[in-house]
Amino acid sequence: MIQLVFIAFALLSVVSALVVLLTNNVLYAAFSLLVTFLGMAGLYVIVGADFLGVAQILVYIGGILVLLIFGVMLTNQKGTKSQGRNDILTENTNRVIGLVVAAGMFGLLYFVFSKGHFAEVQASLFTDTPLKATTQTIGLQLMTDFVLPFEVSGVLLMAALLGAAYLSTKQK
Repeated sequence: MIQLVFIAFALLSVVSALVVLLTNNVLYAAFSLLVTFLGMAGLYVIVGADFLGVAQILVYIGGILVLLIFGVMLTNQKGTKSQGRNDILTENTNRVIGLVVAAGMFGLLYFVFSKGHFAEVQASLFTDTPLKATTQTIGLQLMTDFVLPFEVSGVLLMAALLGAAYLSTKQK
């Protein structure tokens, strides 16, 4: 059953990523990217990286993709208003180069994955140890061993936010 769910999420991710690559409509590409990110989050959860799945949803979908969609929708492009639609279209001129690069990357990844011994690694990692939630482990590490870097990064992000707010104000 879990293999079928994995295959479904993998196909969802691959098909929506292909739509992102092949469509000329920027808004359709952004929404297909949303489906790709959701599929990847599902794959992360299935393989036991629940923290990465939640981070994928919060950071990529909740932040970056929403910003991308707002940017697309707020652009001052005319689109095809004569037909009653407001499509923002792009021109794909480098499809051959893209296909060559994609085929090369596929070949390289296939070579690397075919040489890996994943069954042996999985057998050595998951023999008798029960799976523990990665979110709990990361939370405990952040609040015990790495509390100083965690707090310093929080102060640094707050300083960057204050600097951005100051720079965005109108100067008189």
